[in-house]
Amino acid sequence: MEWGNHSMYADFVLLGLFSDNHFPWLLFALILLVFVISIASNTIMIILIHIDSRLHTPMYYLLSQLSLMDILYISTIVPKMLVDQILGQRTISFAGCTAQHFLYLTLAGAEFFLLGLMSYDRYVAICNPLRYPVLMSRKVCMLIVLAAWLGGSIDGFLLTPVTMQFPFRASREINHFFCEVPALLKLSCTDTSTYETAMYVCCIMMLLIPFSVISASYTRILITVYRMSEAEGRRKAVATCSSHMVVVSLFYGAAMYTYVLPHSYHTPDRDKAVSAFYTILTPLLNPLIYSLRNKDVTGALEKALGRCLSSGSVSTF
Repeated sequence: MEWGNHSMYADFVLLGLFSDNHFPWLLFALILLVFVISIASNTIMIILIHIDSRLHTPMYYLLSQLSLMDILYISTIVPKMLVDQILGQRTISFAGCTAQHFLYLTLAGAEFFLLGLMSYDRYVAICNPLRYPVLMSRKVCMLIVLAAWLGGSIDGFLLTPVTMQFPFRASREINHFFCEVPALLKLSCTDTSTYETAMYVCCIMMLLIPFSVISASYTRILITVYRMSEAEGRRKAVATCSSHMVVVSLFYGAAMYTYVLPHSYHTPDRDKAVSAFYTILTPLLNPLIYSLRNKDVTGALEKALGRCLSSGSVSTF
């Protein structure tokens, strides 16, 4: 066995995104830019939803939670990757890898469940508008958020201890830019087929349950929208729902590739590209998709900027 007497708690080596790139510093600059814009845009979304009374609705409360998840999600992976590139190092401790693995699974799982439950909010708003204040009360919103975080945490607590208890090869080289499950399992010295099957079933359930809620909700929504006589109401319903569907398609599509497709479809470079998409780009795209297509958010932003400019002009006198 290649593992031999090598300590199972030794550091890992992340080969990363930059090692095989012909222009590593250009890629570094792009990822840094995406990271800064992502943190800034999601933070602005949270602040706007907090300060603008027009955004104190269940939909925007859930959007603020999505933005919080995106901030934590991208911060779990990207800062470590950028700092390693600056310092010229690629190692990550066993404890650091375990923590990153747990946080990644928890936040990704929480986002899966939240996106599914957000479709229920859209269903109630469009199909049962008169009962919306009751069906989407503050208590229900809190329960939805709690359920999303709890579901993600269970995923992290179940999979992380099992993944990290496997004996790994002495090289400890992870052909990835963070401690993702499939990349870690490739390092194992023992047969992981049973665990991979169990994880496959778990991932199918985590995708299937929210996706079933989304499918059922949007089937009812489409039927209701089709029956609407008002063109303005139909347009607004389609606009809000299409934003959510774009985000769902991006996040779920990438996850299905990583955890559902057979091994024959995977290559290390393709896996890294797909992972980069949903761990780095998706947190950037989410606030842009929701804000650019939403007049309430753009109106709140203009109002906030107007206040800042007016207070700045007053202070100069």
